[in-house]
Amino acid sequence: MKYISTRAASGASAERKSFCEILLEGLAPDGGLYLPESYPRVDDAMLAKWRDVYNKQGYAALAFEVLSLYIDDIPAVDLKAICAKTYTEAVFGTREIVPLKKLQDGLLLEALSNGPTLAFKDMAMQLLGNLFEYELARRGEELNILGATSGDTGSAAEYAMRGKKGVRVFMTSPYGRMSPFQQAQMFSLMDENIHNIAVDGVFDDCQDMVKAVSNDLDFKRKYKIGTVNSINWARLMAQVVYYFAGYFQATQANTEKVSFTVPSGNFGNVCAGHVARMMGLPIDRLVVATNENDVLDEFFRTGVYRVRGSADTHETSSPSMDISKASNFERFVFDLLGRDGARVKALFGDALGKEGRFDLSADPAFMQAATRYGFVSGKSTHTDRLGTIKNTFEKFGVMIDTHTADAVKVAREYLKPGMTMIVLETALPIKFAATIVEALGREPDRPAKFLGIEDLPKRVTRMAADADAIKAYIAQHCA
Repeated sequence: MKYISTRAASGASAERKSFCEILLEGLAPDGGLYLPESYPRVDDAMLAKWRDVYNKQGYAALAFEVLSLYIDDIPAVDLKAICAKTYTEAVFGTREIVPLKKLQDGLLLEALSNGPTLAFKDMAMQLLGNLFEYELARRGEELNILGATSGDTGSAAEYAMRGKKGVRVFMTSPYGRMSPFQQAQMFSLMDENIHNIAVDGVFDDCQDMVKAVSNDLDFKRKYKIGTVNSINWARLMAQVVYYFAGYFQATQANTEKVSFTVPSGNFGNVCAGHVARMMGLPIDRLVVATNENDVLDEFFRTGVYRVRGSADTHETSSPSMDISKASNFERFVFDLLGRDGARVKALFGDALGKEGRFDLSADPAFMQAATRYGFVSGKSTHTDRLGTIKNTFEKFGVMIDTHTADAVKVAREYLKPGMTMIVLETALPIKFAATIVEALGREPDRPAKFLGIEDLPKRVTRMAADADAIKAYIAQHCA
């Protein structure tokens, strides 16, 4: 299995890399994102085998089966051990790891928030931490991870990397824009290898800083900069597994199809569904649910991808989706345009940089987003999510967080008879307690280990949205 950049020239001249090379690299040198040269196909016999593996051996065994198709430069015995170490009942609380919960006929919730930081990001980040530690030890090297978070990626990364040998984490986040619980999860960590930087701006400013550093190849090489954001293929690859696990729980036979609704800001979570569908998982529709920052909904409705500036990015009650530049969207557009790297480079490298938008509405390929790839979308507002949280709790006795509420609201718009819809849960409600109180008039339940977390001492550095400033900070702390 070899990997290429979304901006690579097609044909024999495209640079092909192994999994462990791109694991530690993040962005490609040309500014693109890595994808497999081709998606491995899962036929009916393999799907039946995987169903049996999941039912009898559990999630870790299924993860090994899926990841083995993408990783051929880690010995199978080692990869199996990494999966077994990552996906345990002790870490995720249940044998299924991602159990399904019925909300109503035809509408199921897939629980992805049973990990250490109570958010779906743990599903991939716990694996990534173990992969990093394994590969760095094998090479005798160190890695400085630079990331950006709108809320959940940061804590998931830091909890996965804290205390790991050979790894430092430099995590940027928008100052004052995360919930108090999210801030406390990150800023209360005192591990020496964890550095939190609160940036004056929005998430997109943080993401731009990460990309600017990643595109400075000399700095990147000198300080061995890697990434845990969803631009890292390993994270997205790990997320593919729970689409298969959800499907096996929701169906009895491989002749059945299901749809998935995914709350989406940076497009990584739903892009994993796209990959699963390309592999052959019987997915009917992939429903993209956005909040008031509806860049992705606008694209799937109109064909126009139009990023917003800092002043036009709304601060909402589902803050992890307050994103107007969806990094992983480039991976899907690469497939949508027939894997034309030169054209993708022109769109994402040139048009977005100069004009902040591109328009595919007149391109015949745009129609394939829905017809060939199954994508549809919808939008949810603060009023919508309050109503959905209230309705879901009163009718079904299930408390959901704000992002999951956005997905449930949009999922209901696409329900159809005979087709099961699975909503991917994002986080536990406690992470967004203020909105839960507004909707329900009561505090959400809080796991015992997080009692009083907001009152713990905090260690965080405030910084302007300046790539040179973060470079200086990294250099200072790697001296």
